[in-house]
Amino acid sequence: MTKNKKKGYVGGIHLIGICGAGMSALAILLKEAGYKVTGSDQNFYEPILGYLKKNKITFYKKYNQENIPKDVDLIVIGKHAKLTPKENKEVKKAFALQKKGIEVKSLPETLSMLTRKKKNIVVVGSYGKSTCSALLAWCLIQNKKDPSYFIGAVPIDFNQSSHLGTGKEFVLEGDEYPASNWDDTSKFLYFNPLSVLLISAEHDHLNVFPTERSYKEPYKKFVAKIPKNGLLVFNQEAKNNKELAQYAKSKKVSYALSKTDSANGASWYAKNIKYGAETSFDLMRKDKKIIHIKTKLLGNHNIENIIGCGALLLENKTIPAQNFTRAVANFQGIKRRIELKTLGHSRTGEAKNSSIPVYEGFGSSYEKTKVIFDALTLHFPKKRIVAIFEPHTFSWRNRAALKWYKNIFDGVGEVILLPPPEHGKNTHDQLTFNEIYNEVKKYVSARQATTEKEALAIVRKIIKKGDLVVLVSSGSLLGLAESVPRLMERLF
Repeated sequence: MTKNKKKGYVGGIHLIGICGAGMSALAILLKEAGYKVTGSDQNFYEPILGYLKKNKITFYKKYNQENIPKDVDLIVIGKHAKLTPKENKEVKKAFALQKKGIEVKSLPETLSMLTRKKKNIVVVGSYGKSTCSALLAWCLIQNKKDPSYFIGAVPIDFNQSSHLGTGKEFVLEGDEYPASNWDDTSKFLYFNPLSVLLISAEHDHLNVFPTERSYKEPYKKFVAKIPKNGLLVFNQEAKNNKELAQYAKSKKVSYALSKTDSANGASWYAKNIKYGAETSFDLMRKDKKIIHIKTKLLGNHNIENIIGCGALLLENKTIPAQNFTRAVANFQGIKRRIELKTLGHSRTGEAKNSSIPVYEGFGSSYEKTKVIFDALTLHFPKKRIVAIFEPHTFSWRNRAALKWYKNIFDGVGEVILLPPPEHGKNTHDQLTFNEIYNEVKKYVSARQATTEKEALAIVRKIIKKGDLVVLVSSGSLLGLAESVPRLMERLF
């Protein structure tokens, strides 16, 4: 980046679309790197709003071309569908300034600039990225390595999704989604990985990758970027991973939930799993027990996440095994990733201030949503699950995804369906609210709610003692993530 040469000037960077999880995390990194950071957006919600305020980053709550500082050196534009010169005057101004010599970059291009001199550990896959990135960073933090990290969500433990540390390691959450509205290159292809954790490659983002073949292409290119002295750790039971691993020239290590085949089994796996409010298992490498693990995270997918992170850190001898197990035991996970929301909660599933536990899960795709319901039915088999579901992403509202609704709510007793958002609906074949509702009610008892007030009235009417409530979306949920827990505490 070309900097202003004035004495004492540290450089100014403006982020358009700063309230996105990735953009807000980037804002913190840039500030810690010594830049003067400003930003703008039009939809601010927690935890991002508090996150930016806490870090004293100046931002504007409406888009306006006057938001861009006159002394700006670099403008970073987010990926939201409306952040185009045609739709947004501030973006139009940015590209006009680019013609005058001001740099305009995407998020991954800017992130690449910050990570060049680090040992990059990149986590990729269609689900589980944020949890694994946070766990890897947490393990390094607990071992006093002061890593840098960039996570697409806010961890509960260290309450910050990014940090520019003094240590050698930089943990990055990689994303196959296009870098920007003007660049179809997958975001993670801008990174330079040394170690990679490949969790999954389930077909996702149907609006961008219409076929499974097109979805796998950027993964093939990314895996091929790992240098020969690097490491690829991959979940061999996840779809497409074995195929993708063949493109790596580096050392390859496989992991799985359990060793099912003595000849072709994974190198790393779990044995003697005992489920509960605190789940425990033995972490195995081939036929040798490495360490005993205890975790408060729910679901088999999180056991797999722990195994994958352990395989990467212990194969690289980054931290001792005993230190890994201590860090895992203290790790609470990610906000909105099966997060127990009821105030004063305990990990038994019975909230101290309410007998009805309320969880929130990030359901941006079929697989991410499926693991939420699977985890809750696994740990709480006797509870009726009431799901409040918002089909927020393009994937959920695309006509090609209609088949997903056939079994996504298996194990759920009641569904309260919220309307799909309107932004970007003309860019793909979007389902209507009624089309989604009519499909869902074929398979599970369902009700519609178009406002927070309507949803709360339904919850009040149908909830019973012994139930469990889970809110699932990648959007705002009409504010229900805060109001439903408060209602449960008043009623139960």
